Amino acid sequence: MGEINVIDLSKRFTLTVEGKVQTVQALNRLSFTVREREVVALIGPSGCGKTTALRIAMGLESASGGKVTVDGREVKGCGHDRGMVFQHAELLPWLTALQNVMFGLEMKGMRGQPLLDTAMQYLDLVGLKDSYHRRPYQLSGGMQQRVGIARALAIDPAVLLMDEPFGALDAQTREDLQGELLGIHERTHKTILFVTHDLDESVLLADRVVVMQHGRVQDIIDVPLSRPRGDLAAIRGTPEFAGTRYKIWQAIHAVGKTLH
Repeated sequence: MGEINVIDLSKRFTLTVEGKVQTVQALNRLSFTVREREVVALIGPSGCGKTTALRIAMGLESASGGKVTVDGREVKGCGHDRGMVFQHAELLPWLTALQNVMFGLEMKGMRGQPLLDTAMQYLDLVGLKDSYHRRPYQLSGGMQQRVGIARALAIDPAVLLMDEPFGALDAQTREDLQGELLGIHERTHKTILFVTHDLDESVLLADRVVVMQHGRVQDIIDVPLSRPRGDLAAIRGTPEFAGTRYKIWQAIHAVGKTLH
C-alpha cells in the first residue's frame, strides 16, 4: 500500500512584522495524488509551499483546510505509516548509527534480537553496516544522511517523505545518494514523495513531477524514463531527460496558469 491523496489542502500562517499582524497563504487548495509505489517530486520556487505540504503530510503541521490521506486514512499527527527524511539528518549526536536507527524501532515497541537485526538490516541496505558503531560526528554528511534514510525505512512505513534530502551535500555525494535512493526504491518499492529545488534530480528520480506556484499546482509532468535507472550519467544525455527537464523549467517560469 502507500497511496497519498492531497485534497484541497490549505495552510495560513499569521505573522507579526514590524508590529503589524499579517496572514500568509502558504497553500491554497492544493490537490494531487501519489500512487502506490510511485516516486513523485515536488518542485517550484522558494516559498511556494513545498515543504509546508510535506510537513502536513507527515503530521508535523496542521492544515487550515482540506486534508491529506494515506491509504484512505486522514493524517492527524505523526504515525508509523510515514517515514521522514529531513534536509539535515537530524541524528541524535550521543547515539551511534545503529542506536539512531534502533530509536524509531524502540518507539514502535520492538525489543531484543529482532530490534538489533532489523536496525543492522537497514544499515546494510544503505551501505553502512561496517559503520554501525560510529557517532554522527564521525560520519560524513552523506553517511549521516544514509543513517537518516535507514532510520526512516526501518519502521517499514507505507510512504517515505523526503524534504530536500540531498540539498546540503556536495555535488558528488548528492549524485551518489541519488543512485542509492533509486536502488533502495527498486528493492523496497516504497511510495516516495520528495521536495527538491534541483530540476535534474526531479527528472532522474521521479515518475511524475508536481510543479507548484503560490501554494497550488502549476503543472504535473510525467517522466518518460523506464525503471530501473542504473546509469544516471547516461540518462542525462538522453532526449527524454532533456525534454522533460525543459518542460519542468517552462512550468516553473509560467505565471498565472494553474491546473488546480
